[in-house]
Amino acid sequence: MTKPLTQGPLGRLVFASALLLTAAACRQDMHDQPKYRGLRGSTFFADGQSARPLVNNTVARGQLKEDVLLQTGKNGQDDAEVFPFPVTDAVMARGQERFNIYCSPCHGRTGNGDGMVVRRGYRRPPAYSDERIRNTTVGHIFDVITNGFGAMPDYEAQVPPADRWAIVAYVKALQLSAYAPLETVPAGDRGKLDENRTAAAESHAAETERK
Repeated sequence: MTKPLTQGPLGRLVFASALLLTAAACRQDMHDQPKYRGLRGSTFFADGQSARPLVNNTVARGQLKEDVLLQTGKNGQDDAEVFPFPVTDAVMARGQERFNIYCSPCHGRTGNGDGMVVRRGYRRPPAYSDERIRNTTVGHIFDVITNGFGAMPDYEAQVPPADRWAIVAYVKALQLSAYAPLETVPAGDRGKLDENRTAAAESHAAETERK
């Protein structure tokens, strides 16, 4: 019959060695590090505070906010009416992507305020096609995304300023797609509107007849 490994002089020696190695690995000084916990006092610094003030004339990397329009959406004290950079196809694509991630759960993919969380009881936001929303400035939309408004939370921490502006551009595109005066449509494309309107009417009539 085979004896357990811990029986016999050799087995006991191996077992004791393993215990010593385990104890050596659990050094207490790994836990007792010289550090301060938040808001605790200090006898080392003259002001008695462990938290140190920022070094004068320094700015953390990425926090130099020289472009006021880009960072705040303001032109002086007023909401800006212009974008801080050109709105290109790449900006629009980025705005659509970010909008679908952060905004569509409430506002819906088309901006009608029928997002998935609204269908489950969350307060319905106004549609982007509403006259009040259509006439608002791009700076105001940026400010609402940044700081929140009413039931809408702020997204300053989640969405960088450039992405917020890209979302604003996409929101304006959604507004234009939902409510655009006929005179803004190129003359060569206005015939297509009539064709689409006729096709939609015929489709609706056919569906009604089937019912």
